[in-house]
Amino acid sequence: MSTRFRAAALASATALLLAGAAGVAAAHGSATDPPSRNYGCWDRWGDDFQNPAMATEDPMCWQAWQANPNAMWNWNGLYRENLNGDHQGNIPDGTLCSGGHAEGGRYDALDAVGDWTAADKPNDFSVTVHDQALHGGDYYRVYITKQGFDPLTEPLGWGDLELVKEVGKTAPATNTVIDVDAGSRSGRHIVYTIWQASHLDQSYYFCSDVNFTG
Repeated sequence: MSTRFRAAALASATALLLAGAAGVAAAHGSATDPPSRNYGCWDRWGDDFQNPAMATEDPMCWQAWQANPNAMWNWNGLYRENLNGDHQGNIPDGTLCSGGHAEGGRYDALDAVGDWTAADKPNDFSVTVHDQALHGGDYYRVYITKQGFDPLTEPLGWGDLELVKEVGKTAPATNTVIDVDAGSRSGRHIVYTIWQASHLDQSYYFCSDVNFTG
């Protein structure tokens, strides 16, 4: 590798890191357990995002990093504004994980169908939402895909989800923990969480990949 190429690569990586740090500082929150797709990719690879091993070890994160690294640096900025609670009317099937092409399509790679890294969870588990900016919540809604849906081969639509938990007005807290019962589900699923923040009409959408172990 030439000296000029090494210098250009270093400058590019530094710019990405600085842009990512600024975006994270200015943004708001995400599901961290089980992790949202982009938070998980950032958590696993944020300090090693140019490692080619990601392509084989974590291929869905790899394609997301290649599509738009800012989707991971801004893991806490996946939201839409002024939807007036009409989530289904504003987020078409197949785009739920990107919040219906939120932020000009920044998060579109999160809608990609494939073998996303999944967190093993018992059927009685909890969802943790990290509220970095302490917005609080008007409500949280937790959905899980119906048994028989295959997240490895099927795009996610509203008809694939079942609402399993709703929590009303919630005071600002760094982490809000929501207890959830997955019923008799087994194997691979997507947990879909909607967080309606209290400070504005601002709706956050999180796809978390899980493997229910019973």
